[in-house]
Amino acid sequence: MRKRYIGILALSLLAGGISYALISYTSKIENSSGIFKSGIDPALNASEVISEWPLQPKAAAEEMIKKYGQPNEMTSSMLTWKNNGIWKKTIVYREEIKHDFPLSHTDFLEQTIDYKTPADKFNEIVMYDGSVILERTKGTLSARCDKEAMNILAINLANDVAQGKKTTQEAKEFYAKTAADFIRGKKHMYTEKLQFPVSKNTADPDKTLIIPDEMNLGKN
Repeated sequence: MRKRYIGILALSLLAGGISYALISYTSKIENSSGIFKSGIDPALNASEVISEWPLQPKAAAEEMIKKYGQPNEMTSSMLTWKNNGIWKKTIVYREEIKHDFPLSHTDFLEQTIDYKTPADKFNEIVMYDGSVILERTKGTLSARCDKEAMNILAINLANDVAQGKKTTQEAKEFYAKTAADFIRGKKHMYTEKLQFPVSKNTADPDKTLIIPDEMNLGKN
């Protein structure tokens, strides 16, 4: 009986040691500023992580670091900020996604707000811009482009379509004209700030499906 007790005690101490080691390792990965660094040397900062990135994503990351400080999370392929400025989340990706609207460019800067999109407007918004990302369950609206101003423009126009203020075609034409003006140095309020208040509690968990008894999956 005594030997059994000693054996159980030894196993408990071993398990406790493993747990402590895991906790210690995790705490070392997280630095003093709260940045969680996954899959990379925890001693690196964001500037070092992006040093070998392609030119445009690297420039966008540097701009976000200058504006919002060090990211909250980072891996070798992305930097993430949470609750920065007007955004719920900002991600700069190393990967570039080709996008030919309104002109040929690549997307790598994704920014998100809380937003409840009317279910009957999803198709219209996606037809307006394929780089606008809607998540009904989570209750978010994101835009992914190469500049923050273009994300603000895309989201403002997505809201116009959602609210019935613009058709898909009108939104596309407005985006193209405003983006061209922006390149020429002419700014528009749609590229400067969101033109609508951002709501909270936008998630839509949907409804539980009541399965008839004869359809119960566990029934033989």
